[in-house]
Amino acid sequence: MELSARREAVRMSFRTLKIISILLPPLLIGSFELIRHSVLLHNLSMETGNYLIILLTLVISYVFTSWMFKMMEEKNHRLATEREMRAVYEERERLAKELHDNIAQTLFLLKVNLKKGKINEASGLVNSIDANVRQAIYNLRVNPLEMISFPKRVENWLNEWSTVSGIETKVTIQLSEGYFNPSEEVQIFGIIQEAFTNIRKHSGAQTAVLLVQMIPHGWEMKIEDDGKGFSKNDRRPSQYGLIMLKERVEKMDAMLDIFSEINKGTKITVKGNDK
Repeated sequence: MELSARREAVRMSFRTLKIISILLPPLLIGSFELIRHSVLLHNLSMETGNYLIILLTLVISYVFTSWMFKMMEEKNHRLATEREMRAVYEERERLAKELHDNIAQTLFLLKVNLKKGKINEASGLVNSIDANVRQAIYNLRVNPLEMISFPKRVENWLNEWSTVSGIETKVTIQLSEGYFNPSEEVQIFGIIQEAFTNIRKHSGAQTAVLLVQMIPHGWEMKIEDDGKGFSKNDRRPSQYGLIMLKERVEKMDAMLDIFSEINKGTKITVKGNDK
């Protein structure tokens, strides 16, 4: 609601700028011509008046266009920021829905296992709920307006992930400041979360590594673990969250490559081009 009201206010501002740009120059120049012919006709030669009108037009055009373009840049920047913020909030809504669905399903399985007396399976499900809730709370409590850098935010999340999962993490992020805009950071962060959530759930790894760096003509992200891996024949469409990873990578116009061998871990590589 608030974002819609802001966009409407910006549209009205653009309409105001349009009206001003249409009326202001002819009014000012026309007023000068009217004064020139009615008041200054006998005190100002025609040639001098022509030079003055050229000079006046130049000054008015320069001042007005400079002001107008500055206003347009500010408003476009505001709209771009709001679009990026909308992407952040939409991601939070997705996370909330995913959390709800995941916990509802896990609780159902927990109830079934408790009825069957499967205590070990039930304990594992409780741990899964605890981990999901912890990660979701971290995602939802971070204020997108806080001046925290993207590498630091990823590092903080992985520190919590490592504490919950017990898997050692090594993080290297080599990016220039502001390399990704906020909406792109949402997608990159989502890819990282999806990949590391799958590592915690399925890999049995002791160590996981994240590397994000700039490469010639683009950027590259590598996520590796030393877990049990899987064979190509075992890779079903829904396994290891491949569908979610693929969707996010496609939104970044990037390429995804997954390589895994039994007992040799898994390596995920994402490459994107310069913007």
